[in-house]
Amino acid sequence: MLNKVDYKTQATALKLPSKMIVDGVQMAALSGKTFATLNPATGEVLAELPAASAADVDRAVAAARLAFEDGRWSKLAPANRKKVLLKLASVIEENALELALMESLDSGKTISDCINIDVPEAINSLKWHAEAVDKIYDQVSPANDASLGLIVREPIGVVGLVLPWNFPLLMLAWKIGPALAAGCTIVVKPAEETSLTTLRVAELALDAGLPAGVFNVLTGGGPDVGEPIGRHPDVDAVSFTGSTDTGRRFLKYSSESNLKEVVLEMGGKNPCIVMDDVPDLDAVASHIGNGAFWNMGQNCSAISRVFVHKDVKGRLLEKLTEVAKTWTVGDPLDPETRIGPLISAAHFEKVSAYLEGDGKVVTGGKVFNGTTIEPTIIEFDYHDSKHVREEIFGPIVSVIGVNSLAEAVSLANETEYGLAASVFTADGTRALRAARAIKAGTVTVNCYGEGDAATPFGGYKQSGFGGRDKSLHAHDQYCQTKTLWIDLSNSNEGF
Repeated sequence: MLNKVDYKTQATALKLPSKMIVDGVQMAALSGKTFATLNPATGEVLAELPAASAADVDRAVAAARLAFEDGRWSKLAPANRKKVLLKLASVIEENALELALMESLDSGKTISDCINIDVPEAINSLKWHAEAVDKIYDQVSPANDASLGLIVREPIGVVGLVLPWNFPLLMLAWKIGPALAAGCTIVVKPAEETSLTTLRVAELALDAGLPAGVFNVLTGGGPDVGEPIGRHPDVDAVSFTGSTDTGRRFLKYSSESNLKEVVLEMGGKNPCIVMDDVPDLDAVASHIGNGAFWNMGQNCSAISRVFVHKDVKGRLLEKLTEVAKTWTVGDPLDPETRIGPLISAAHFEKVSAYLEGDGKVVTGGKVFNGTTIEPTIIEFDYHDSKHVREEIFGPIVSVIGVNSLAEAVSLANETEYGLAASVFTADGTRALRAARAIKAGTVTVNCYGEGDAATPFGGYKQSGFGGRDKSLHAHDQYCQTKTLWIDLSNSNEGF
């Protein structure tokens, strides 16, 4: 493995993108305005990027619409679309280290996570959806002998893809994979804080043979780019991942424009239930550590609330404390670092406010350089604190004792969110009953995770609706379903 100096040297030598991609051409914003994208670890300016506006949105949507209507991608044979998408995955793989370094610099994510998780999973997602292109069948409805009902899938059209800052490359892959596989053309708005890898992938997509106008990228702020995409009358659908407040705005934009379809994947306040019969508390603590502290807790499916049976609460807290201390805080370009900076000074200020107030800090609580918070465990005796009600989006986990599985499930459901949950128990029946009773889109049993590329990801309640990321279900939100009803009765053939 490369050492710290090697990563820093290679990161310094990177050529970072500085232009948007519209209709296959690198270009500045029509206004000529730019904004700085910063390294969260150091505060230094990485690049000046185009600050797009509504005029740029109009230009990109027009290019995407023309590319869709003339069929250069939407009417391409599925096997040919698959070939191009597999080529894109291959080209990304060839540039994996460059993208990992770029992602770490731009987002503060640890280089180890970027190299070992984000980039490989993005590649795997693209490959998975590419392989699905020519394997999703249309249907024939049951009908009488004089009729034939065909149910066909058609690409929905021009799609706006609005990305979050916490997993820039991976969320890009989750969305462009099924959207492009379906035959749609896309206008992508990466998060203002983390635009670099999206721009680079769009460049690589052209190298892979994706036609001009199919994959457009606009950089800039929400009011200047996101809202015009949401309101644009020639955008047929928007897939958004981000905060619940912004998701509400996209519903408003749709209702006040062309009623475009909107798919939302938003926040979470995810519970983890630990019962007194678990055979290995060390393993449980390790899973909770991954769930709570991975990506600095900046994860919509992060474990944020732990409900543990009071008979094992003390021992679990000891194990969790040991685990938390193994999450090394440091320079994100150091391969030994597991906790890097939060995405921005503003987000650091928000998250660090949760280090104060009620609850007993069991371990952690320290801050570094105005950017980083060490893994923190806070013990509570009740479920009314803001810590266990609000989405923190940082490396802070709350632990509450319970007397029964029923109590734990009841508390787990006391939230406006319903994205993910975990249940740890040796009793399979109890685990399944609890998993069925918890109102969440993904429930893991005796582990933490989000499934794999073949399993859908999305939430209940205010965690989102309208579709799912990952799996074949992700293709549905980028397709229209059409019925073709054929009358076979006017025949003189005698049969």
